[in-house]
Amino acid sequence: MTTPARTISVAFVRRALAALLSEAAWKLPTDYVAALRRARQQEAAALGREIIEILLTNADRARAERLPSCQDTGMAIIFVEVGQQVHLVGGDLNAAIEEAVRQAYRPLRKSVVADPILRENTGDNTPPIVHYAIVPGHHVRLRVMLKGFGAELMSRLAMFPPAVGVDGVKQFVVETVERAGPNACPPVIVGVGLGGSFDTVGLLAKKALLRRLGTPNPAPHLAALERELLDEINALGIGPQGFGGTVTALGVHVEAAPTHIAALPVAVNLNCSAPRRAEVIL
Repeated sequence: MTTPARTISVAFVRRALAALLSEAAWKLPTDYVAALRRARQQEAAALGREIIEILLTNADRARAERLPSCQDTGMAIIFVEVGQQVHLVGGDLNAAIEEAVRQAYRPLRKSVVADPILRENTGDNTPPIVHYAIVPGHHVRLRVMLKGFGAELMSRLAMFPPAVGVDGVKQFVVETVERAGPNACPPVIVGVGLGGSFDTVGLLAKKALLRRLGTPNPAPHLAALERELLDEINALGIGPQGFGGTVTALGVHVEAAPTHIAALPVAVNLNCSAPRRAEVIL
């Protein structure tokens, strides 16, 4: 028996996305705030604890007053999952997504330039970066990141031969965080992508940042790698905002995909101390 399609208006998607983006600017994720509170207790340095307290106060004030939690309201990164049984009606989904970004960013800083060389600001923070996926079901799932580029600029990607092994992967990830130092606005969240190809491993690292803090990878060997990396990164001594301490990262998330026998692609994408992300299922 064929399951009937569910009709969803593109205008409904636009309104939901605009609201989600607006909220993400001032409402930091509850799992992040909880992790930051734990970090306040774990941080050995007095200055580090003071900085974490300031970050918590900033998060509370931003939420209470509906003000951006960071002046860099970033570039809109949007993940759209469309169920196979969904029939979208009433317009162009791509145009609706751009309009949602345009509406959400009216009171926010506009940071997008139309050309990377000519550097002319688009004036409305469009276009966003959109990743689509077709999945089973009757729903549309929207996940957003308002990605500041202080941390984004610290990203790295390497196409290693498999001979580097897990030790080479760990060295690359830890070195990436060490090189970033205070520039990524720690305590950071570290997204690691493994496998795939040149064009997909970076996306894996980005997707890793969407996962709730405290949720390990379901594969035991990758969960162990996450724990080991977190311990090594926090042993660097960079600390909150780079002033020294024992909490440089709140979490490390690893996502992996099949790859070629000749390669071990690795990508690292960092999220700063204001990780603006949110999701809704329609």
